[in-house]
Amino acid sequence: MDLLLTIILSAALGYILFMMGPLIGGIVAFGIVVGCIFRGLYLLNDIHKRISNISPKENKVQKEYKEYLEEKN
Repeated sequence: MDLLLTIILSAALGYILFMMGPLIGGIVAFGIVVGCIFRGLYLLNDIHKRISNISPKENKVQKEYKEYLEEKN
């Protein structure tokens, strides 16, 4: 039901933007699309940070350095 409501609201918004004319409607539509993209990127970055804190992985340099320190002692 939520998907159907979203589709109907999006169609109404598209119709309203179309009626505003190409300049104003295009600017508003561009703002909506770019805002959604930036919000999505922000959320992906936040998810990446949270997952990285949960399970940090060692790269080869850190692994070799750790082995070197163990051999040295």
